[in-house]
Amino acid sequence: MTTSVPTAIDSHSCARPEQVRVTHLDLDLTLDFQQQIAFGTVALALERHDLKAPLQLDTAELTIEAVRDGGGTPLEFQLGAAVPHLGRPLRVDLRSDTGSVVVQYRTAPSAAAMQWLQPAQTAGGRQPFLFTQGQAILTRSWIPLQDSPSVRVSWAARIRAPQGLRPVMSAMHGRAAEDGGFTFEMPQPVPSYLIALACGDLERREISQRCAVWAEPSVVTAAARELEDMEQMVAACEQLFGPYRWGRYDLIILPPSFPFGGMENPCLTFATPTLLAGDKSLVALVAHELAHSWSGNLVTNATWRDFWLNEGFTVYLERRIMEQVYGKDRADMELVLGMQKLAAELRELPAGDQILHIDLAGRDPDDAMTEVPYEKGAAFLRRLEQVFGRGPFDRFLRDYFAGHAFQSITTAEFEDWLQQHLLAAAPDQARQIDVQQWLHAAGLPADAAVPASRAFQEVDALRAAFLRDRSGKQVQQGGQRFVSQQWQRFLEGMPADLDARALQELDAALDFTHSGNAELLCAWLRLAIRADYRTAMPALEQFLVAVGRRKFIKPLYEELLKARDGKARAAAIYQRARPHYHTVAVRTLDPLLGYHG
Repeated sequence: MTTSVPTAIDSHSCARPEQVRVTHLDLDLTLDFQQQIAFGTVALALERHDLKAPLQLDTAELTIEAVRDGGGTPLEFQLGAAVPHLGRPLRVDLRSDTGSVVVQYRTAPSAAAMQWLQPAQTAGGRQPFLFTQGQAILTRSWIPLQDSPSVRVSWAARIRAPQGLRPVMSAMHGRAAEDGGFTFEMPQPVPSYLIALACGDLERREISQRCAVWAEPSVVTAAARELEDMEQMVAACEQLFGPYRWGRYDLIILPPSFPFGGMENPCLTFATPTLLAGDKSLVALVAHELAHSWSGNLVTNATWRDFWLNEGFTVYLERRIMEQVYGKDRADMELVLGMQKLAAELRELPAGDQILHIDLAGRDPDDAMTEVPYEKGAAFLRRLEQVFGRGPFDRFLRDYFAGHAFQSITTAEFEDWLQQHLLAAAPDQARQIDVQQWLHAAGLPADAAVPASRAFQEVDALRAAFLRDRSGKQVQQGGQRFVSQQWQRFLEGMPADLDARALQELDAALDFTHSGNAELLCAWLRLAIRADYRTAMPALEQFLVAVGRRKFIKPLYEELLKARDGKARAAAIYQRARPHYHTVAVRTLDPLLGYHG
């Protein structure tokens, strides 16, 4: 028994860690690709604050077959009624001397965190594939546990898979075991959403002594070439913000149905194949997921109301890494593009969703995953840097990460730390920034720094010339030295009423319809839908069916719904594409498209 009691109250978990807290878990699972389930046990080590209280766990769609203590004695348990957004709580009655619990269970084929892919949905087309996605509250659909970011656990796992398939996890020591399985270990305490598993036809390429890339055989060589700067990024981040504490930094390229750009699972970032543009133009995604090794993984939001503590810090760190590795011009361009997206989203969001410390009572935490915690959070940190100076602010950040290492904190705890370690030491500067407005008010405060990029001035001039002269060849010649971010600015700045003839002129000169850069292609396809540029429609359908990254497919479906005969076209494409999408994407798109099965 201990006196350390978690302070955060997480409304998105049925667990009661202030009474009984899980501190370590041991997974022993077998993967059945034919039935699309995992089955086995999880052993949970307990820290008990109230000897009379039961153990409360989170579950979703799990079949609980038995529960026993560490000595093998059966324990009474009960699955409660389903709670909207939260699944079903699992109550386990404990004896006074119970120090650990073993749950025998199996997952459902429809487990929200697990996507089982047929061979045809992979790059190689020969073997099936599985990956999990736990953020925000989906880990409970494949492991019964206290599924809250306020509860950190160390963990180990033994995974058995069919012959020819290689499991990998967000942990160290993926060693082959005598029974044909693989064992993994995560000695550092992490929140539940960072426990992740993938399994498929995978190969590995070393980048450095501590960095490697995993991917299917047909993808791994190109991935290693695209991501050859990973070690340089890790070194840059260490120089800026302190030591890397996770041992290895590997990255796995998943099949295209992965719903996010990347997921910062410790030791093994999960990433979308859409980052492989062939010219390193989209590797800011890697910088972002790497930065989470400090902000998010090392210091974690205690509840999903505090999500900006993960993402705002990470976007700020990402831009600092990009500046360090690729130069200030590249970082400035990406900053401007990010703030453009924030401004566009703020025009659409209700006031309550524009607040960094957002109220999510009774809502799915995915509702908080807008540009606000990312870009507004980063803008707040840039304002602090601007007011206090980069040197003092960097020292503050290093102390913040060191002082809260392997902890989960709330916005209130951050505010206290900010007051004590930055604001109080420089009261004159502190009066220049309204912290309460930044954290607790809607919109973007008036003192937000206005980003600028010298590289975009030429872009804006070339776009203006095209809108005047409608010459695609002029754009081709004027943009010969443009990089991806400049073309993205060029396309995203186009007026909403641009017609199909103008797009045809651009396409003839630059072939945007067949771009291999997903950011550019998405921006182009949105223009094509608005202008009813039918030449690009086969590429649109192919993209929506092949790619499951929510960032891209959601705005394309939204644009289709506004178009002439767009609702019918969107519904037809979605009918084909939906089976390939992850639950995270489906939960967003079903209500958007009025899909009822």
